[in-house]
Amino acid sequence: MTLPRPLIRADALAARLAGTGPATMRLLDVRFDLARPSAGEAAYLEGHLPGAGYAHLERDLSAMPPAAALCGGRHPLPRREDFARTLGRLGIAPHTPVVVYDASGGMYAARAWWMLRWMGHDDVAVLDGGLPAWIAAGGALETGRVEPAVQPPYPLAGAPALQTIDVQALQQRLGALTLIDARGPERYRGEVEPLDPVAGHIPGALNRPFTANLGPDGCFRPAAQLRQDFEVLLGEREAATVVHQCGSGVSACHNLLAMAVAGFVDGRLYPGSWSEWCADPARPVERG
Repeated sequence: MTLPRPLIRADALAARLAGTGPATMRLLDVRFDLARPSAGEAAYLEGHLPGAGYAHLERDLSAMPPAAALCGGRHPLPRREDFARTLGRLGIAPHTPVVVYDASGGMYAARAWWMLRWMGHDDVAVLDGGLPAWIAAGGALETGRVEPAVQPPYPLAGAPALQTIDVQALQQRLGALTLIDARGPERYRGEVEPLDPVAGHIPGALNRPFTANLGPDGCFRPAAQLRQDFEVLLGEREAATVVHQCGSGVSACHNLLAMAVAGFVDGRLYPGSWSEWCADPARPVERG
């Protein structure tokens, strides 16, 4: 089966909404601010795409303590059965077309996109350029909260549709896998660390800041350019060996999305990422 394109432009979304109306699809605003966790939801209430609901990174797209989680780290991945209930509450059923957006170049929207794909939901796309692109295209906004028509928990059929790797398996296979770290270069090199207790990176990881996937307009760079970038980064390494990570499993999804745009096979996510890895002082750390 051919999946829908993982990105949708603002003009294409506007045309689709004009033709069918927002009730035929689910728009999700996932704006967030790591420094001010309530800011994204407040901004949503002040103005969002018509018909859009809101999904919070920590309440909806993570399993924050004391909730059961599949990994450690600052934004642990929830259990699939728990996220299935979240999707139902957000009004998403298996055949619901979904478009997710933020105002951070897709950093948070990519996490929502990946999690929906992980659940087996194929008809999901990220609004390329997010809210700024929508406004620049003349798109209308509305205020207040949109309550969805709640659906049953999303049905789970078999194994996850996308692969992850846990910290134990990753540590055992260091050197055999190709790690791509989506954090900024200063954090990757260990020169600064504003969020986690230890600075540096997982040994052998390559650095591809997620912001490198974006052009000056805040939209994703063309597919051919992204493919060339990742081919240069990987060199002789096989794309099938790639594991994506970042600080807490959020911006790593941006590189997964960029590789999907570029036509690569689905990579794996290490959801615990650096925040889980560095929590154990026995695990090796590289700097520079």
